[in-house]
Amino acid sequence: MLRVRCLRGGSRGAEAAHLIAAMLGRSVTGWVQRALQSTSSAAAAQSHDAADHVTEPVEQECPVCSHNEWDPLEEVIVGRAENAHVPPFTVEVKANTYEKYWPFYMKHGGHSFPADHLKKAVAEIEEMCNILRHEGVNVRRPEPMDWSMEYKTPDFESPGMYAAMPRDILLVVGNEIIEAPMAWRARFFEYRAYRPLIKEYFRNGAKWTTAPKPTMADELYDQDYPIRTVEDRHKLAAEGKFVTTEHEPCFDAADFIRAGRDIFVQRSQVTNYMGIEWMRRHLAPDYKVHIISFKDPNPMHIDATFNIIGPGLVLSNPDRPCHQVDMFHKAGWSVVKPPTPLIPDDHPLWMSSKWLSMNVLMLDEKRVMVDANEVTIQKMFESLGIKSVKVNIRHANSLGGGFHCWTTDIRRRGTLQSYFH
Repeated sequence: MLRVRCLRGGSRGAEAAHLIAAMLGRSVTGWVQRALQSTSSAAAAQSHDAADHVTEPVEQECPVCSHNEWDPLEEVIVGRAENAHVPPFTVEVKANTYEKYWPFYMKHGGHSFPADHLKKAVAEIEEMCNILRHEGVNVRRPEPMDWSMEYKTPDFESPGMYAAMPRDILLVVGNEIIEAPMAWRARFFEYRAYRPLIKEYFRNGAKWTTAPKPTMADELYDQDYPIRTVEDRHKLAAEGKFVTTEHEPCFDAADFIRAGRDIFVQRSQVTNYMGIEWMRRHLAPDYKVHIISFKDPNPMHIDATFNIIGPGLVLSNPDRPCHQVDMFHKAGWSVVKPPTPLIPDDHPLWMSSKWLSMNVLMLDEKRVMVDANEVTIQKMFESLGIKSVKVNIRHANSLGGGFHCWTTDIRRRGTLQSYFH
């Protein structure tokens, strides 16, 4: 099977000659070419004398290569719960949380999550990493950071939050890592926890793109966004009104989900149309970005609403039906509705919904990492011929994500294909 590779060496000498000639003018072109030939001849002579007789450029596999959500997983970044802080209760945070948890944010905003709960979440994620390694996956982690530190820009000031959800900030498309600009002020500097890893991948041949960083000035947010009731939210979402405006591009990577040459995205509380348009232009013409929408009172991150788990196979949240579902049926896709989550009503989900049960991580087409407590969805996967790798991350769920959220797949063994026609 073909794999995306990053060429290292080989053509660089010719590129250098072309550049030097252009800079110095035609009068020295012949000199540059003769110098290059002389250097190449010397290198060839040394190579001839070498024991292994290397006669062609060495190709090294790119460390970053992922085209979809289901090819065999080889390397993954798993987030950290350590030092995680509750974001301040600002307008963009309030618009993404439910009223029952507002007292929690008013009490803990800007401070650490409850210590005992956080300790259990850290232990769960460590066990998740151990299980991934046992399944043959190389696990990488972001740097531990002090998220209590307050920072100030010309437009706002805020403490940090965490580096728990790499899916929110990093999108891998082929051999390119794209850093999302984000939309919450508490997450403005979250990228710093991942920079050592990204620089390593870049040095080893990966592409690295940082999307335009928004100022996050007051104009990016509807300061009077009416969010008292679920009915309000449904009405506003149906009208295409969200807490983020079109003042400047913003998006979270987790509002995008990949299926080869087709990438699906939703306009949400954290992803605006300017951000989607930036991605569309950046990825064209090799990829097509499709905007889809849902009956969702609080859209934020697509993977607990519409999670693609195989070629032409998608989990679609029955509580948040897709308005464009017919186009998937027409393309021959199987749209599967997962069962109602089993997570108890009294379990704190400060930053997410119960539908994290469908926020699964595919290890390959026949293996899925799934919540050990969600027996009914395990049976659903069994009916699809998919083996469940069971892991308990209930306390980690409270911080805002399931297995897909807690990870970004860096390398999957597969090729770029089209699955949507």
